[in-house]
Amino acid sequence: MKIIFAGTPEFAVPCLQVLLDSEHEICAVYTQPDRPAGRGRKLQPSPVKELALTAGIPVFQPLTMKTSEDLQQISAFNADLMVVVAYGMILTQTVLDVPKLGCINVHASLLPRWRGAAPIQRALMAGDDKTGVTIMQIVRKLDAGDMLHKEECVIDPTDTAVDLHDKLAALGAIGLVKVLKQIEVGTVHPERQDEALVTYAEKLEKSEAVVDWTQPAMDIARKVRGLNAWPVAQTLYQGSALRIWQAEPVEGDASLQLEPGVVRCADKHMDVATGAGFLRLLEVQLPGGKRMPVQAFLSAHDVNGVKLG
Repeated sequence: MKIIFAGTPEFAVPCLQVLLDSEHEICAVYTQPDRPAGRGRKLQPSPVKELALTAGIPVFQPLTMKTSEDLQQISAFNADLMVVVAYGMILTQTVLDVPKLGCINVHASLLPRWRGAAPIQRALMAGDDKTGVTIMQIVRKLDAGDMLHKEECVIDPTDTAVDLHDKLAALGAIGLVKVLKQIEVGTVHPERQDEALVTYAEKLEKSEAVVDWTQPAMDIARKVRGLNAWPVAQTLYQGSALRIWQAEPVEGDASLQLEPGVVRCADKHMDVATGAGFLRLLEVQLPGGKRMPVQAFLSAHDVNGVKLG
């Protein structure tokens, strides 16, 4: 098939790579415009753009894909299908109608659960025991198209959003190959989403990073995992933001009554009292410093009895 690929971040790279390795013709790649990044704020190409250019595929970076020139350009490819993976732009119906077989999307959740911008993080923060990827037909309503295929993934107790991102990116590529074969031979069976089961994965906000120590330790631990690597859970320590990269809930002495946020240090551990149980901090970071194991932090800071937050 003749395929247009639209994607931007690292999550989309495995899907583009399997297409490049396949017998299909990738006639064009669409990705977001270069963005400033790093300390120098220099314009940086997206991971998808870098791979496409390396493979010699034409790359296009329209601001909206709504102008007549954009539409003429995409129509001129005469593509059979458009594959969209974390492109970062809502496509108009006019664009969706261009490919002969329409447009399909690789989404990082088991739809209809977690439609929206942050499905990986929300699944972790909600305590889901499994997630996956869904390949669906794209319609105008956000992540509401008919489902074509699913790949499931168990969420391990220590998985962070970074870990889960990498697992699902790989699964998305596996599922995409299966769906393309089904489309080619006409065996794909679209399944409607049950609107009664829909949940939304709202975009992450920096304000969510602040830890509320009155919450149960298990909930805070899930938050730490879900917000790793952005925006990263944090709490106040001596007036500065202490970032918490890794943590785990631990059993605490029921007879030990500590106010939420108070630190208890023993056996080189840093346990923080919460609304239910203790949260053991494993990896932290001070402003201007590097991430460090909590043992290194404790060797330079006496925090026993200190209240965080």
